[in-house]
Formats: sequence, C-alpha cells, structure tokens
Amino acid sequence: LNTLYLVFWVLVITVGLGTLLAVLFDQEFPGRNIARLFAIAPFFVMPTVSALIWENLLMHPVNGLFAFFARSLGFQPIDFFGSMPLTSVIMIVAWQWLPFALLILLTAMQSLDNEQKEAARMDGAKPVSMFFFIILPHLSRAISVVIMIETICLLSVFAEIRVTTNGGPGLASTNLAYLIFQQALENYDVGLASAGGLIAVVLANIVAVFLVRAIAKNVAD
Repeated sequence: LNTLYLVFWVLVITVGLGTLLAVLFDQEFPGRNIARLFAIAPFFVMPTVSALIWENLLMHPVNGLFAFFARSLGFQPIDFFGSMPLTSVIMIVAWQWLPFALLILLTAMQSLDNEQKEAARMDGAKPVSMFFFIILPHLSRAISVVIMIETICLLSVFAEIRVTTNGGPGLASTNLAYLIFQQALENYDVGLASAGGLIAVVLANIVAVFLVRAIAKNVAD
C-alpha cells in the first residue's frame, strides 16, 4: 500500500505541476532560459545526494531551512521524518522527478502549432478554455509517456527511504523495494525477500502491460 500511495502521489504532483510549468515556460519572459535550467537541474542530482540535501539542509527540525522559516513566523518547527515520513519521501521523490515530466511536456508544448492558438484567441477563447480544450488534449500522449516511465521507475524507489527514514517509524515509510532489502540483507530471511521480489516483478509487469496498452490506444486515436 505504501508503494502504491507513493507512486500515485508522485505522479499527481509531477504530472500536475509539470503541465503547469510547461505552459509557463513556453511563454516568453525575461530570464526564461535560466529559469528552465534551474527547473530541470534537480533531475541530474543523484537520489542519495538529493535525499541528504532534503534531510539535513531543508527538513531538519533544528537546523533545517523549513525550521528556520517556521521559527521566524512564530510557529513550531515540524519533525517531517518523524511525524510524516512517507509524505516527506514523496516530496523528495517528486522534486527529483518533476524536471523529467517538465522536460517531456515542455518539448510536447513546443510542437503545438501557434496558428491554432492564435485562431482560438481570435475566436475569443479564454486562457482556461485554451488550456482544457487545446493544450491538454495536445499533451495527452506526452502525459501518457511520463506516467508510464515514472510508474515503472517509482516502483523501485529505495535510496531516498534508506537515507532518510530507514523505512520507519516502524513500517510507515517502507515500500516494497525497501521491504525486500530489509528481509534479505538485514533479517536474512531470503524466502520472504524472494516472495516480495516475485510480487514486485508481477506488479511491475501488470503496470507495464496496462500502461503500454493505454499509450498504444492513445497513439492510435
């Protein structure tokens, strides 16, 4: 359940924000190239380094940046990994994968015919209507590709959990990949780890078949 919860919310965050940022970065504004560079940069940071940055620089309940802002505003700092461990891992993983979604969706945005958008504007289409009836349908195939690739990769999230929470407190942030590691290399229960590995393989194949069929139908349409 933790595995599915993590995959679902990371997809919601990365696809949702990625789509909005792709629309934003497709517009002309001063410093657009630099903004694009900073937006895409997190994807090239190793997962272990990313987790360490979030754990020690941002989310630390005493010395973290978030704790500093909370104290400055008169609030009590939050112990992210103690009180909301899985949510904290989701935030870290989403930050890593958001640039990937942005890159794919921005590339798709740039292939949208400007004449089509200009014709819609001349017909009196508002920005919200253009987004839902022109931009979003155009991005549907790219969104499908992002969902497929991210889902398969997110099923095996490990480094972020190992560095920050070690699957705890208890099993609160343990996903399937980390559970297999725990059983095989910490508890020396190879049988249970093998069973978990079999479940992981079956789950990944079910997801892959479902998503490939959905994308193939989307492309055919």
